[in-house]
Amino acid sequence: MYVIDQAGKEHNLQFAAENDWIADLASFYSEKPSSLYIEAIEPSTILQIKHDDLLHLYINYPKFDRNFRIIAERKYIELQNRVLQAISNTTEERYENFLEQYPHLNNRLPNTQIASYLGITPEFLSKIRKDLAHKH
Repeated sequence: MYVIDQAGKEHNLQFAAENDWIADLASFYSEKPSSLYIEAIEPSTILQIKHDDLLHLYINYPKFDRNFRIIAERKYIELQNRVLQAISNTTEERYENFLEQYPHLNNRLPNTQIASYLGITPEFLSKIRKDLAHKH
């Protein structure tokens, strides 16, 4: 999931790997067009549901409501931790956290997307990788 700023620069907010999900809940609940983009970079299963249909499921199937709430809460915690890391961790620590959170994505994503997620340039990402390789 990413946004493109006024200068045309892409800012990656979140990734989703196997058995994970991603959604713009603000757009979904406000029923307004999203300013975010969600792009599948590998073959994926895309699910779509109308707002009223989801509310119907919540009301008529409590287990669905509970499961969706738990998924949303976990994603909220994930994003909250990402914000805390962005304001308090070094770039190297943020990269190491990315590797922990998305261990299978490091070799599957373009460097530009990982760098954007970390808020750095691809060149600086290369430097961080080189420095970490020398440490280990």
